[in-house]
Amino acid sequence: MCRVVDLRQAVLAKNDATAHTLRAGLAARGTAVVNLLSSPGSGKTALLERELLLARERSVPVAALTADLATENDAARLARSGVPVKQVLTDGLCHLEADMLGGHLDGWLPDDTRLLFVENVGNLVCPASYDLGETLRVVLASVTEGEDKPLKYPTAFGLAHLVVVTKTDIAEAVEFDEAAFRANVAQVNPGVEVVLTSARKERGIGALLDRAIAAADGAPVHAPVMARQHDGLGHAHGHPHAHGHPHDDHDDGPPHTHPDGTGAMAQTRS
Repeated sequence: MCRVVDLRQAVLAKNDATAHTLRAGLAARGTAVVNLLSSPGSGKTALLERELLLARERSVPVAALTADLATENDAARLARSGVPVKQVLTDGLCHLEADMLGGHLDGWLPDDTRLLFVENVGNLVCPASYDLGETLRVVLASVTEGEDKPLKYPTAFGLAHLVVVTKTDIAEAVEFDEAAFRANVAQVNPGVEVVLTSARKERGIGALLDRAIAAADGAPVHAPVMARQHDGLGHAHGHPHAHGHPHDDHDDGPPHTHPDGTGAMAQTRS
């Protein structure tokens, strides 16, 4: 068992080093990464499409990379905004990793990109422990998912710089308890900002873009209690104290292993 734990720590340590290099390289060219995490069906793509449209209206140079196990549906939707969009198909891998992201940016990301929005694979387990070299990590949850999700997924919510609630136009219909949700978020990530949005009703549109621009301009971001410092970042970000694998904290299924059993990255295609 110790050997398995050591392997997991080694995989994440390698990812951290790659993320640090990627972050520094992107910062040098003036690009900030916004890592978006959520469950499937949270409304992440709908909200991101509105934010990209607004960025284009404001002449903010943005791009979006979206990751899925299969289909290019999300990329097709986001491309309607008119900004550069790229789809990454992970062929079954449940999360993005820093070297995967970096590999897909080479030769694609426009030089003047101010913000790169990364729509991670839809789940709140696997992606939570992987730093992508982001400046801002955002966790989204819809009102239909229930108020207890921050407690059920403490790693995802506990490492967020910003929490976004989606589909608030139907909050009353599904009896969403906003106060309980906020209390649960505060329990795992004290002080993190919670933003309420509705892509359908245009509620809160622009809030994500504003926070991302501010972070890109060097404004301090929320420092999660459970995060650890990455050298030279100037803000707290990182992974759980034990630096464990994404599934270590949850009972959401069997431990994830990569196809070759070594922790090596699965092949991706664009």
